[in-house]
Amino acid sequence: MVRLIKETWAEVEPDVAELSATFYDLLFRISPDIREMFPINIEAHRGKLVRGIAHVAQMVDRPDDLVPYLNQLGRDYRKHHVRSRHYEAIGTAMLGALRHHLGSRWTEQVEHAWAEAYTVVARSMQEAADADPSPASLTGTVIDHRRLTWDLALVRVQPETPINYRAGQYMSVEVPQRPRLWRYLSPANAPRKDGVIEFHVHAVEGGWVSRAIVSHTQLGDVWRFGPPLGRLSVDRDSGRDVLMIAGGTGLAPLRALVDELSQWGKNPNVHLFYGGRTAEDLYDLDDLRALAATNPWLGIVPTVEDGSLPGAERGTLAEAVTRHGAWPGHDVLVSGSPQMIKATISRMLVAGTTLDQIAYDPFTLN
Repeated sequence: MVRLIKETWAEVEPDVAELSATFYDLLFRISPDIREMFPINIEAHRGKLVRGIAHVAQMVDRPDDLVPYLNQLGRDYRKHHVRSRHYEAIGTAMLGALRHHLGSRWTEQVEHAWAEAYTVVARSMQEAADADPSPASLTGTVIDHRRLTWDLALVRVQPETPINYRAGQYMSVEVPQRPRLWRYLSPANAPRKDGVIEFHVHAVEGGWVSRAIVSHTQLGDVWRFGPPLGRLSVDRDSGRDVLMIAGGTGLAPLRALVDELSQWGKNPNVHLFYGGRTAEDLYDLDDLRALAATNPWLGIVPTVEDGSLPGAERGTLAEAVTRHGAWPGHDVLVSGSPQMIKATISRMLVAGTTLDQIAYDPFTLN
């Protein structure tokens, strides 16, 4: 089943734009009401859902990785008011689009493989959604917005009711400037008594939501949040030290974990590699160094690819981290862009770090 899915997806992936157009055309004809779940400008979303379905379908033979992720995704998609008939419509449209673009290569065996894989995906998501008693979404008001650089902003939000998240988690966010176009963001602080959540947002090229947040957020804006997701955490009782690897605003969930640990007197030793292309990208370095000065368990290792910075290592995060060996006896947490995560984990595995040491949160369907 997985072999057939991977082989046929490799054939249509070069034409994913055309495949997506066919998919959405079929989907909106099968279930017209589902159109309301998507942004007004569908071009901002085109391709992401199709690629996401294909990605998770290829993981059906890895249930230990797939099922927890699908459970979280199912909980998150409650914010769209997705029902069983919507899952059925999405599956029908996906199979129809694949059938159209594969032509004679669409066989009974291929159809069975895709249908079975999608059934596993949809069932896991629906069961998780049905079992979650928490609200499908919550709202909060922007109380602070500051541009740290021309393409980076710090935003603080006061939720209407406290959001029950854990340090290291992330959540989907909808902003008024981009209705129905959700983006995953990670709180940069541990839960506080006043409930305020801090976000660090980088305006990425082509990022409809991130650019709107950085450039157009106003005090008083009401944001909507999906449920907290993610499995990054620190086990203070494990006896193992911790290696954290953060690229850019991927620092946020690890910064939240460090913030939480700072509330305790005794912690495992934490080595935080914080990297960017230049020194200017390490926007939170001064605060991190100040935190390390009063918490002896925390060590900060800045890393830059270009230019110089006193006390910093040179090169990519993958290069800097693996210069120190395989990090045996450490729990490893990695956060950053998908490219950075992939490159860092690949290099660490070659260096001798074991896969079961490493944790990261993939934002596959973002």
